[in-house]
Amino acid sequence: MESVNKIRIGIIGAGNIGGVHMNEFSKLGDLCEITAVTDAYLPLAEAKAKEFGIAHIAATPEELIQSANVDAVIIGVPNQYHAALAVQAIEAGKHVLLEKPMGINAAAAKQIYEASQKANTIVMIGHQMRWESIPMQIKEQVEAGELGKIYTAKTGWFRRKGIPGWGTWFTKMDESGGGPLIDIGVHMLDLALYLMGNPKPVSVVGATYAEFGPRRKGIGTWGKPNWNGTYDVEDLATALIRMEDGSTLTLEVSWAVHMDTDNTPFVHLMGSDGGASYKGAKGKLLTEKFNRPIETELSKPENDEGERQRLSAHFLSCIREGKQPITSALSGYTNNLILDAIYESSRTGNEVKLNWE
Repeated sequence: MESVNKIRIGIIGAGNIGGVHMNEFSKLGDLCEITAVTDAYLPLAEAKAKEFGIAHIAATPEELIQSANVDAVIIGVPNQYHAALAVQAIEAGKHVLLEKPMGINAAAAKQIYEASQKANTIVMIGHQMRWESIPMQIKEQVEAGELGKIYTAKTGWFRRKGIPGWGTWFTKMDESGGGPLIDIGVHMLDLALYLMGNPKPVSVVGATYAEFGPRRKGIGTWGKPNWNGTYDVEDLATALIRMEDGSTLTLEVSWAVHMDTDNTPFVHLMGSDGGASYKGAKGKLLTEKFNRPIETELSKPENDEGERQRLSAHFLSCIREGKQPITSALSGYTNNLILDAIYESSRTGNEVKLNWE
């Protein structure tokens, strides 16, 4: 077997998500090597470099991006910095794995998408739910035609008491781009569109609400609150998305809500010949035979390597083979266009047509 040059990876952002990427890519040591790391708080980068044996701590993201010892850049920083760093890395000829959401808004996402169109490098968005075992099994059945025409779908994620980092960048519109809609809603939107077969979205009606955050209720355990900070994002969002082929998708998400919920993400696909349901670690295929409803349980295999490991391996194989990732720059831009339209529909009370120009 011929030897392969290892792909050299630089990581911008040594916080929670940066640590996840370090952990996953370090398991793929025969294919890649993490050669550099940086963070706005350098002592954190230094600690991670020591933990994962990373040789170089870059003083700035610019230094890391320009490094001759970095082939691919992973960006895991607050949403407002995504576009500037991603475009810089793309223009420097680096492959990019960018945490979701692609941009703080559609304009930022468009900058990244347009830069990716001019480049010969891989640009991938880190939507790990596409690599979870149950959705992968459902996708296989959809592609085999078992569900027939998927005419409508419902997806969401209701957290009952889960507002993250109250008063930090998470809850500031100009730094995050929004609340649960852009934080966890983007995951569900991305997964549902993918499972539906990537129909082209054309219009949106949506509404957002902030009934908890402004009153400092619904606080979760993620992140440390800054009680001197501000909360100007939603804590619940709902939307109906219409596709070019006539199919529809309902999206509902919350950080905080008074309802009977188990805090588990879900997708329900409704097709002419069958349906599929995904709920956390469980799934079902549903159809009718001999005038009777038939259900097939789906489960995660034992010793499953995990969605993050498959995502990481996919990024590396796309670089090696020069193929488009399944979470391409276009998929990220599509998600941001829809999110923007939901916020606009909520502000105006009107249906919003998506602008693909």
